[in-house]
Amino acid sequence: QVQLVESGGGLVQPGGSLRLSCATSGFTFTISYMNWYRQAPGKERELVAGITNTGGRTNYADSVKGRFTISRDNAKNTVYLQMNSLKPEDTAVYYCNAIVQGSRVLRYWGQGTQVTVSS
Repeated sequence: QVQLVESGGGLVQPGGSLRLSCATSGFTFTISYMNWYRQAPGKERELVAGITNTGGRTNYADSVKGRFTISRDNAKNTVYLQMNSLKPEDTAVYYCNAIVQGSRVLRYWGQGTQVTVSS
């Protein structure tokens, strides 16, 4: 029932931009903290960006600060990741993650979307 579906990945040249979307359903999105993670071949999964339930606070990995922006639309149950000035080292599978703020702490993951930055 719970679904997190990423979209917007693809092939882009260095310096280009992509906008990832994560459409969610099956849980209370408005009380969830949302995160984007990524995993490159041969490397561990890393946290890229996070946003609070209201969107009032965000955090970013040092490697993407100034280039990536996380945002959310609670009316659409969707979280976004705007990626600008992309570099080859940004190449990875990007995953959407939800942490639900309720009486229990619940965590959900999407299946991921591939981002490839190459000439």
